[in-house]
Amino acid sequence: MRDTPRSQETAGGTWSGPPQLRSGRALAHTTGASGSGSPHRSDGRPPQTPRGERRPGLIGHPGATPPVPGWPISRLSRSLLSFLTLAVLLFLFALITWQVAVHGPLARADERLSDWLVHPSRGWALLADLGSIVVAVPLLLAVLAYVGLRARRAGTERWWREPFAAGVLMGAVPVIVVPLKELVARAGPPVMGPGTGFYPSGHTATAVVAYGSATLLLLPWLRRTSARRLVLAGCLALNAAVAVGLVVRGFHWPLDVVASWCLCGALLILLRLFVRRPSP
Repeated sequence: MRDTPRSQETAGGTWSGPPQLRSGRALAHTTGASGSGSPHRSDGRPPQTPRGERRPGLIGHPGATPPVPGWPISRLSRSLLSFLTLAVLLFLFALITWQVAVHGPLARADERLSDWLVHPSRGWALLADLGSIVVAVPLLLAVLAYVGLRARRAGTERWWREPFAAGVLMGAVPVIVVPLKELVARAGPPVMGPGTGFYPSGHTATAVVAYGSATLLLLPWLRRTSARRLVLAGCLALNAAVAVGLVVRGFHWPLDVVASWCLCGALLILLRLFVRRPSP
């Protein structure tokens, strides 16, 4: 069968010939045509998909393609922040130690504040006992055993690494604090009578390292946010209770407690840099 050309009407009549290309939507993909360059639609209208409507933003910003939740915090940034905090804590500890050693204005103001805060009673002494070795260290040992067992069951290589580091840090507390007590030789509040060796506070140092190390090692193994917040709040509450008990009972000057916070806070930062997050 032969292909017979179809007759088409023109302005002057009809004529026969092969089909001709007509301008319109079929030519929308040709160069120079209306709506050309858009592979989605030939009539120039925007595509109906959400991706076609969204304009890409800067890489790493919200609204980019694909969307990014925000600027990521790199491990280097966390390390720099940790080292900056470490430097600030050590500077404050050095400043307080200097003021106490020379009995400067800060130390004299500290003594006046202590006279106003001291109210000896048995209840405050019980709070201070939370920072003793017989209370804080057994709790830390229990947490170290639990974390080590969890890491071993999870197949973690060198599962003993973090518990061992926390135990060494706890053992280093008297090695650091006792020589400082002998070197500064600060007298205690009037309630304690004659004697020296009250700076820095040993009970505060024990509480900060024991409860702080237990918290740092325990947090990565807690999946629920509520449980992690509860453990962190408990750590802060225990340390605050020890500090209040020591100062209000009259066992230590306030600067003795603050100096131990700075010193042992720096030690905890070093431990935090050493602790690894367990694999899910």
